[in-house]
Amino acid sequence: MKHVRTTALLAACAATLLLSACGEESGQAAPAAPTSAPASDSASASPESSTGAAVPAGDVTKPGTELKLGERAVVPFKYGTTKSGTIAITVTAIEKGANADLAKYGDKAKGITPYYLRATVENVDGADLSYSSVTLRALGADGRSTGVIITGSTDQCKSGTAGKDFGKAGAKFETCTLQGAREGSEVGAATYDKGDGYDKSPVVWKN
Repeated sequence: MKHVRTTALLAACAATLLLSACGEESGQAAPAAPTSAPASDSASASPESSTGAAVPAGDVTKPGTELKLGERAVVPFKYGTTKSGTIAITVTAIEKGANADLAKYGDKAKGITPYYLRATVENVDGADLSYSSVTLRALGADGRSTGVIITGSTDQCKSGTAGKDFGKAGAKFETCTLQGAREGSEVGAATYDKGDGYDKSPVVWKN
């Protein structure tokens, strides 16, 4: 289930605070372009990477790996231009919210159901990653992009940031990424798609 984003989409949508079906004024999300499952067709994923097994601490999880909620992925991580290290991400829940949770977005939220991707982030190698943050992306039940972009947070989903002590191995923080889907659609997976290899073959956590 590969999450495909193009530079053009990002450039067209980055300025909006909530969602967007680029080119539409109604605030409705456009159907996403078909994508295929990262674990099954990714050239960078080995057979072992798609078993769904949790990765031992210290071992880097290969791009394209599929995990279950509660399983841990260890990935190389860069934040800004000066900070880099190794972190572990455990997606603990994919929660469906209510459209009313998006009241502050007004009419732009019409027809959108929010989803909350909750995760625990751990410093694996002791690199100084203080004040860094991690974001995830949602995939629909069909393995494709939901076609909706949301930025910001709600009372039900607050984005977490590492504290100043997130420079020690074993340090952790909790975070939540706000995502959305068109009403009638479901989110079936969360992905991490930052860094070399992961942008084309994300790590995927499935419900």
